[in-house]
Amino acid sequence: MIVVLNKNIKLIVNYVAGPLIMFFLLYTVARQLEKQPHWKDSFHRIWDAAIGNQRWKLFGIFGLMCVNWSLETFKWQLALITVQPIGFLRALKAILAGTCIASFTPNRVGEYLGRMLFVDSGNKIRSVAPSILCSLSQMLMTLVAGSVGIYLYSSLAFQFRASWLSPVFFRSALIMAAAGATGLGLVYFRFDPLVSGINNWLGKNHKTFFIPRNFSFRVLTGILLIAALRYMIFVWQYFLLFSLFGIPLMALQVFTGVSVMFVLLAVVPTLTFLTDLGFRWVAGIQIFQVFTSNTAGILSVSLGVWFINLIIPALVGSLLILRIKLFSSK
Repeated sequence: MIVVLNKNIKLIVNYVAGPLIMFFLLYTVARQLEKQPHWKDSFHRIWDAAIGNQRWKLFGIFGLMCVNWSLETFKWQLALITVQPIGFLRALKAILAGTCIASFTPNRVGEYLGRMLFVDSGNKIRSVAPSILCSLSQMLMTLVAGSVGIYLYSSLAFQFRASWLSPVFFRSALIMAAAGATGLGLVYFRFDPLVSGINNWLGKNHKTFFIPRNFSFRVLTGILLIAALRYMIFVWQYFLLFSLFGIPLMALQVFTGVSVMFVLLAVVPTLTFLTDLGFRWVAGIQIFQVFTSNTAGILSVSLGVWFINLIIPALVGSLLILRIKLFSSK
């Protein structure tokens, strides 16, 4: 009776979980858009840009999205080599599936679960450490660039006479960002001793939870360089979107504003990245209003980046989850 029940549960999970995930994703996106008062105007601006003379910029942003997720795939392949080799297409599917599940889990923890679905059965738990390493590399780059951005933003902001900005606040933010980057950098480049200690703590009798190590300095540096490339692609996307919506910002201004905003998005806890659209809009307006008074354009840029970089990949990931079985039939 228990065996039959277990098989029925597996059948339900295999054939119902995928559609439910996709439905919940679509429903949540619709609900989040309804909560934003100007989302229709932003979509109209994006549509007008898509059919205008400068639509090549929008196509370029989509192209950069593909490059961005390809780089994340290479990064995970490089980190996962200590566990098992994995092909590019399979790794890409894992990345997109992880993005889908991360879209409605706190602090993107579902990302690890989504990637595990495409790893061999005996290596699923072991794949978590490489995934964490990839996340650490991106967070480290966010804090490093954010430290530079906060310093530049304080100078540019006072140059533009934004009297509401506090020098004390910027000094404190810069110290915290730099300290965070230093601490995380030490953890990142000492990842091997860290996981070795965890393995020793777990003990030899817990083979299932063995955490891979042997992340060489060369591998760690390569992963970090890929994270840096991904970061610059994000900035480039923002620059193209601002230009597309007729907001003439300099590249330095875009980098400065984006780096400060990314630090805020990283340190301010949100339930999921599906529910942080409102925060993205508020943060974007507060940060970029120093450089431009075009509030409608800032809202459109924030919505465009959110939809292109997060929602579209998550939707593609939900389609991939529909095609896999979460449990074997045995």
